[in-house]
Amino acid sequence: MGWETAWQTGEGLLGLDDPAEWDAAFERGEDHLGTAVIGLAFHCPLEEASPRIVRAMKLPDQGERVYAFVATGHAARLNGRLTPELFAALRSEGLGGVAEYPIRDTLTFVPYGDLPPWFKRRRVYLTVRDKLEYWWLRCTDAVEDVRRTLRGRHHR
Repeated sequence: MGWETAWQTGEGLLGLDDPAEWDAAFERGEDHLGTAVIGLAFHCPLEEASPRIVRAMKLPDQGERVYAFVATGHAARLNGRLTPELFAALRSEGLGGVAEYPIRDTLTFVPYGDLPPWFKRRRVYLTVRDKLEYWWLRCTDAVEDVRRTLRGRHHR
């Protein structure tokens, strides 16, 4: 589906399935390139979509860059793997920003043995951190329950 056709049919660029069309739109400086790489992630082999996703991660428009990271998360879910370039782009962006959820998607959907070393360490770190946070919240809830119970007895 062509760039103009995608908008005319109402399907939007999420239906884009031609990497050459994305390349041409990139060269023309078109808008919505980040949105379009989501379509490539859904409709193209990972090896074809990956270089375009990485290019979209460097777009000047922050909103469109976010969509490129969303495309990476979708690629991890759909393929159960990522290319070395996508792993490198996620690592360079790091946790805490626009790559937070795509990194978590990657850690969820890519088998541990297929992760590069940095991602393996992140997975262990996040697993431990999430478990500690869970325990902390459970303890906090238990203390609050005891407080409420004791307050209720005291006021009788």
